[in-house]
Amino acid sequence: MNVAALERFLREQGVEVQGELRVELISGGRSNLTFAARDEVSRWVVRRPPVAGLTPSAHDMAREYTVTRALHGSAVPVARTVAFDAEGDALGAPMTVVEFVDGVVVRDQDDLAAFTDDQVAACVGETVRILAALHAVDPDAAGLSTFGRPAGFVARQVKLWASQWDRVKTRELTDVARLAEALAGALPPESPGAIVHGDFRIDNTIVDPADPARIRAVVDWELSTLGDPLTDVALMCVYRSPAFDLVLGRRAAWTSPRLPDADALAQAYAVASCRDLDNWGFYLALANFKLGVIAEGITHRAVQGSDAGSDAARAAEATPEFMAAGLRALNCVPN
Repeated sequence: MNVAALERFLREQGVEVQGELRVELISGGRSNLTFAARDEVSRWVVRRPPVAGLTPSAHDMAREYTVTRALHGSAVPVARTVAFDAEGDALGAPMTVVEFVDGVVVRDQDDLAAFTDDQVAACVGETVRILAALHAVDPDAAGLSTFGRPAGFVARQVKLWASQWDRVKTRELTDVARLAEALAGALPPESPGAIVHGDFRIDNTIVDPADPARIRAVVDWELSTLGDPLTDVALMCVYRSPAFDLVLGRRAAWTSPRLPDADALAQAYAVASCRDLDNWGFYLALANFKLGVIAEGITHRAVQGSDAGSDAARAAEATPEFMAAGLRALNCVPN
């Protein structure tokens, strides 16, 4: 982080910086880099893409800025946007600046240990409720009618993650091509479009430490778009897999046995949203496919010299497990 360049940018955007600007990297990121910035009075969060191994759709700062600005004041809690450098003139890469939201990020199972079982249940219940609330937002009313292309969304997702596999693969895996082909042949009927987060789980929220049933903000919107809401739900459920610990390089809070299992999460969403989970096997398979590619991408970046966290080089060990789980979800027998 070039602190002097960041300060110049903030001042150019009309943000008053009082006293020395101090910046520190916030730990826990595997994707976009997140920094906390503060002066003598104010605090902000600065986000920018990683320095190597880019998969363009996964590091889209414009998406993050656009959706959080649109959702401010809605039923979905988000940080207030402050500034956006679309061209990367200040830091050499695009960045967003938002207000700093006080609270805790429950990243690993040690963080979760601070909560009672009742608090965990309340926090998870609120997290699922907010996902349903997000999918209920009218994109047109929020000014997001052109935020994505809902028609053909899942078909494009299959092609997108297959192409991103070609960008980031560190070896050949037969099950990747098998799962991509099986998904392409099992596409569900078109679903009405909704705003999807693309990476929804507890550690992409900021929780009120005094009241874990209150989510103060949903963060990490770089994969958001208009698309099929069941892709969000399925990915949230697949994140419950123990293999996800390898992806994050820690005992993830979302894989804890203290949380409801994937089926219970799906059912809670169905009740909160009044949506049917039709073609659920396909959505689970697609979520496993996506997460397997993401795991491979983390290791790819580590090989390229941009290790975004502990044990990033091991993340791809989870990829075969996710691909096999995807094939099982479609009733295909893995190799």
